[in-house]
Amino acid sequence: MPGTTRFGRPVRAAVIGASGGIGRAFTDLLAEDENTVAVIALSRGGAAFRGDKIESGTIDTDDEASIEAAAGRAKQRLGGLDLVLVATGMLHGSDGLQPEKTWRQLTPEAMLRLYRTNTVGPALVAKHFLPLLPREGRAVFAAISARVGSIGDNGLGGWHSYRASKAALNMLIRNFAIELGRKNDAAVVVGLHPGTVDTGLSKPFQGGVPEGKLFTASHSAGAMLATLDRLEGTDSGGLFAYDGERLPY
Repeated sequence: MPGTTRFGRPVRAAVIGASGGIGRAFTDLLAEDENTVAVIALSRGGAAFRGDKIESGTIDTDDEASIEAAAGRAKQRLGGLDLVLVATGMLHGSDGLQPEKTWRQLTPEAMLRLYRTNTVGPALVAKHFLPLLPREGRAVFAAISARVGSIGDNGLGGWHSYRASKAALNMLIRNFAIELGRKNDAAVVVGLHPGTVDTGLSKPFQGGVPEGKLFTASHSAGAMLATLDRLEGTDSGGLFAYDGERLPY
């Protein structure tokens, strides 16, 4: 199974957002990998998992103290991490929050909510979890981004807040890659586009998905792990689709 075979050593992993569809699939696939020795599965509610390798914990990416505490527990429990996957994100909400079709629908409240979840949360996870990665040898930090966050790939417009929050995340990923690369040039920090995955996030928008392009969470997570397995330190800072395609910023 792809995902941890390139490390050349037993792998300690953390999944942030482990209760979501993609996060749960990441957790299960990593736990099945013979090279993985432990997976810290972090979510707001501390979702339960089966398997001796998986240790559940809580994290609230809206609360920096919670993120710092989760990183501290991971360091105390495992001494450090080799692989960190951030699988959090927001596109719409049960309270009526929806992607904007026009600039006339923009509100500061919606924009701030999406930035907080899609940009600020992963950035603060990086702040506290990147120091847990080794100073030499292969290390990976990856966050779920989106193709629609690519400025160069945007030919349709719309979805202003979501696109902008993911574009901002992509910039931060690039920044973090540069900074971490000064300490460890074998480290990989990237954004990942999972494709359209059959989860609650995409459910209202699946009508126009081409046949064969609506993926299960397990399929998407497995493809993204395989892509990470192929990346080198020279790829750090990039945005990659589940199939390995490098997307423009």
